[in-house]
Amino acid sequence: MRESFYERIGESCPREKLANGLSVCVVPKPGYRRKYAFFAARYGGMDVRFRLDGQWRDTPAGIAHYLEHKMFDTKDGSAMQDLAKNGAEPNAFTASAMTGYYFDCTEHFEENLKILLRFVSTPYFTQESVEKERGIIGQEIRMVEDNPDWQIYQQLLQALYARHSCRIPIAGTVESIADITPQTLYDCHKAFYTPGNMVLTVVGDVRPERVFEAAERILPRESGPEIERDYGREPEAVCRRESVRRMEVSAPQFLLGFKCPAPELGESGYRTELLGDLAWDILLGESSPLYQRLYEDGTINGSFGGAFDTLPGAACLYAGGDCKEPGKVAEAILRETERLDREGIDPDYWQRMRRAAFGSTLRGLNSFENIAVGLAEGYFQGYDAFHFPRIYESIRQEDILTFLRENVREERMALSRILPGEQQGKEGNNA
Repeated sequence: MRESFYERIGESCPREKLANGLSVCVVPKPGYRRKYAFFAARYGGMDVRFRLDGQWRDTPAGIAHYLEHKMFDTKDGSAMQDLAKNGAEPNAFTASAMTGYYFDCTEHFEENLKILLRFVSTPYFTQESVEKERGIIGQEIRMVEDNPDWQIYQQLLQALYARHSCRIPIAGTVESIADITPQTLYDCHKAFYTPGNMVLTVVGDVRPERVFEAAERILPRESGPEIERDYGREPEAVCRRESVRRMEVSAPQFLLGFKCPAPELGESGYRTELLGDLAWDILLGESSPLYQRLYEDGTINGSFGGAFDTLPGAACLYAGGDCKEPGKVAEAILRETERLDREGIDPDYWQRMRRAAFGSTLRGLNSFENIAVGLAEGYFQGYDAFHFPRIYESIRQEDILTFLRENVREERMALSRILPGEQQGKEGNNA
């Protein structure tokens, strides 16, 4: 066991790399009744093409999400019900690059942990249950497709990216999931749900050695094969400049995105993630001069917001909300970037924003879920999420200005719009 202590944030983290390749991280919280366990695979909606045993394999869009839905099935019933009977609150999610299963509880932690490890590592599918789930997931997909917030973001990714698999909906489509069978689910579980491709993070008043022992005793002894993934060779240019769809909305909506170079693995990639978040807040956060100008003249309203998203092989800045003049917002963002590059960032504003970003990340440690998921994401991307204090200290004004200058450019920009009107089956595009 290797234990790290992070003096700046007052956290310790015993870690163990088991003989089967699984990494286990425990964050002790002495005196807390609540305990949280998160068991994740580096397998998400983007992983539709991969090489296994020397052969490239193409799988249906949405299969990682479908597999997540079916993993709670056991020969004896439902792991979800078993955990609930023990007073735990279990759930799961599928993201673009990760699938996670988790529970929190105040009692019977070790028993609940054993249930979690067993059902995630032991798939059980029948033709009948897979067919039944197809209808349930199909309804979920239709509901999401009718959601303008989801639609406008998915539409933006498809405008920014021509080939990268981040443009594929995580849940797939009604058509793509029609090709999923029990055998395809078993094959994907065998490929990706292996100890070497997973991580277990636990937060709470627990004995780390007991967590390590349970994982070593219950999980397979073999690490599993190395999986090579193909996310698609993506050109630097955006796929198309604008994408428009009509839906039943009360006001026009837009999302403006800028295609950024993919971050590297390791701590440099984590630094890019934190730097990008801070840069976007400085440019367009609620306390930024640009936000205040656009809000005061009525161009934007309280719905306006944005973020910097990073994924394996992809990254983008985006912002949007309800607005009748997205072109005016786009022009203002480009001009403000030029002004900052020319005049620099006001020193007081810079210090205030950097302290606010650090404080927000620090407050995230109050959430057991944020800690567990953050450590898992960091493990899969090759960095330690608890090193954020020293990364913030390394970021300078010049780094922010360089980031904005290189990424907030017209040739990297794409616009996604939802207009009021009759629902369209296909989107209208302007190249």
